Amino acid sequence: MDEGRQPLSRKLPIPSSKINPYRMIVILRLAILGLFFHYRILHPVHDAYGLWLTSVVCEIWFAVSWILDQFPKWYPIRRETYLDRLSLRYEKEGKPSELASVDVFVSTVDPMKEPPLITANTVLSILAVDYPVDKVSCYVSDDGAAMLTFEALSETSEFARKWVPFCKKFNIEPRAPEWYFAQKVDYLKEKVHPSFVRERRAMKRDYEEFKVRINSLVAMAQKVPEEGWTMQDGTPWPGNNVRDHPGMIQVFLGQNGLRDTEDNELPRLVYVSREKRPGFDHHKKAGAMNALVRVSAIISNAPYLLNVDCDHYVNNSKALREAMCFMMDPTSGKKICYVQFPQRFDGIDRNDRYSNRNVVFFDINMKGLDGIQGPIYVGTGCVFRRQALYGYDAPKKKKPPGKTCNCWPKWCCLFCGTRKKTRKGKPKEKKRKTKNKEASTQVHALENIEEGIEGIDNEKSSLMPQIKFEKKFGQSPVFIASTLLEEGGVPQGSSSASLLKEAIHVISCGYEDKTEWGKEIGWIYGSVTEDILTGFKMHCHGWRSVYCIPKRAAFKGSAPINLADRLHQVLRWALGSVEIFLSRHCPIWYGYGCGLKWLERFSYINSVVYPLTSIPLIAYCTLPAVCLLTGKFIVPEISNYASIVFMALFISIAATGILEMQWGGVGIDDWWRNEQFWVIGGASSHLFALFQGLLKVLAGVNTNFTVTSKGGDDGEFSELYLFKWTSLLIPPMTLLIINIIGVIVGVSDAINNGYETWGPLFGKLFFALWVIVHLYPFLKGLMGKQDRLPTIILVWAILLASIFSLLWVRINPFLSKGGIVLEVCGLDCD
Repeated sequence: MDEGRQPLSRKLPIPSSKINPYRMIVILRLAILGLFFHYRILHPVHDAYGLWLTSVVCEIWFAVSWILDQFPKWYPIRRETYLDRLSLRYEKEGKPSELASVDVFVSTVDPMKEPPLITANTVLSILAVDYPVDKVSCYVSDDGAAMLTFEALSETSEFARKWVPFCKKFNIEPRAPEWYFAQKVDYLKEKVHPSFVRERRAMKRDYEEFKVRINSLVAMAQKVPEEGWTMQDGTPWPGNNVRDHPGMIQVFLGQNGLRDTEDNELPRLVYVSREKRPGFDHHKKAGAMNALVRVSAIISNAPYLLNVDCDHYVNNSKALREAMCFMMDPTSGKKICYVQFPQRFDGIDRNDRYSNRNVVFFDINMKGLDGIQGPIYVGTGCVFRRQALYGYDAPKKKKPPGKTCNCWPKWCCLFCGTRKKTRKGKPKEKKRKTKNKEASTQVHALENIEEGIEGIDNEKSSLMPQIKFEKKFGQSPVFIASTLLEEGGVPQGSSSASLLKEAIHVISCGYEDKTEWGKEIGWIYGSVTEDILTGFKMHCHGWRSVYCIPKRAAFKGSAPINLADRLHQVLRWALGSVEIFLSRHCPIWYGYGCGLKWLERFSYINSVVYPLTSIPLIAYCTLPAVCLLTGKFIVPEISNYASIVFMALFISIAATGILEMQWGGVGIDDWWRNEQFWVIGGASSHLFALFQGLLKVLAGVNTNFTVTSKGGDDGEFSELYLFKWTSLLIPPMTLLIINIIGVIVGVSDAINNGYETWGPLFGKLFFALWVIVHLYPFLKGLMGKQDRLPTIILVWAILLASIFSLLWVRINPFLSKGGIVLEVCGLDCD
């Protein structure tokens, strides 16, 4: 077969030598779980019934959570792309490129929290991607209407005129200058151009001058003038009032023939700040993304969209081509709603103390989902099909024609074939008529809308379809016309001034009123984690997604390596899951009878119920301390059968983890860090998110947790050792202290009562040490690099120690549990 006609990608199933033993262990673990619960329920601890019941309820919840997490990993796959075949098919020599256009969205809010230099690097890496320049448009959403962001973007567009040709001339990676010049590698490797060293030196000097200009803008922005900011022409900056300002759009590149220093065309760069007015719900990031969808549809209307956070730069210049290998594949591409890339991070400490890389999720769970209906959307590094964002259903497969059999005589076929035809003939004919009618109505509506654009009056009878579209997409005939163009493109003969005027209209505050934006179209509202909801709705429409892991990471970002910041990040994610759980879009009851597969539903259910695990987790982690302080235990005296069941369960858990690491390519360090942070996050952020979500949804009360910096050190990972107090630290710190106190009390009790008490103690000690070991990174985070513990921890430890000391005295563990034994002394007192 001609290479240009071959598939652009292929699935690489996990070798059977790795996946079959894994599946067998999972089934075996299920059977062992059944035996474990059979024993636990039939053997209660009568003298510690409350402890036993609590532990059994917790264990049942952990088992359900494990099932929801485990079975979506049943069909893991990997994928491979063929970039050379993509070029052969769509970039023929001597002809213009036929690759599809891509609109790239970058979202930012506060330039003081999201430094403009980071955003500038992300934009520069997008403008320099290895893709036809006339096919790329970059839209930057400034939801804070900051003049600092606007001016930084203006400086970025000027520097791009030098940076983009330099990147393409010498084919450098990555194409974000901050990270390119910071690389500790041999930058001369495979470079043969004689002028490379000279031009690189000059470019580095230009970039340093660019950094100084950006830094000076940031320094000026620290003090806001009393009369507000003014632009260069002396007019006040429209966004001086962040909560009350008009919509703003500025096209920096891609117009007026502005070219780079080598006289080549540059990709389009557009600044967008949507209108904000008091009394309107602007829906945070989801609302900003929907505004970008509409603006881009008016200006460029590419059939595909890429969204990245402002701190996620393009690390692989061929990332868009990787996505197009799936989207533009003529056989399988039509059913794909988005291509999700894994998140990779810079600036994380070598040990990844708080599991910031999240490798287990990205390299195990997401590969498993890719074998079902595709990965969930994670909020950044994702290429969308625009039509899927518009709420359309996925195209259905055409059924092959019915098979006929020539081996039977005709009279035999009459009895079974003719009746079916007579019965089903009329409904089929009726269905075909209605389908043709719908298709003709849609085409007719498109003609009407296009006529409306050209200014021709429509007849009254033909306004009904347009009204229907306006109720769905809003009152913009230009935007409605763009939604019906599956291959993208803007209407012919439209002036840039009229398009910009329409673009300002579609980002106005009231545009989404009484439409389906945020309900069925675009990014879905109702949760701070709009990414899960948006992907879930697309899968419910029958679309499938694809997980693409190139050899060179497509995108890289920054992650909070400080304990308090990391917990707050996890709190936000968990809060979004709680909001979805309490909404009508909860995957437990939403979307039945549509295109969502069962195992995919399991994954979505797991992604919204996991914060509930915080309550049984905290209860279970408290049990070891209670057992050590009271001398009771959650298990009766263990028989040989029970010992075998318990050992088999521990071995099956370990075997499942080892085999997952093997087929997922995950190291044991990453796996163990993930296990530890599951306990740390579950005992803190998930618990707060659960209560905050309940307050927000049921009572309408918003609760914010503030982080206060207390001190830090200089150095490469100084942020890692910075101690910031937050209320999220209280629950895990309490668990850590009471378990340490419990261990001390238990050992003291055993030393006092003799060797006979050491046997029952080992089970309790193992239980308590399991909690302490899982919370060890949390303890290191509290200690930082300080010579002494923070005062708040000392006070909390003394308070808890006092409470448990009093409790210990009340329980009086040093006395025999049977009471005081009276013996005859042998003396005759008479």
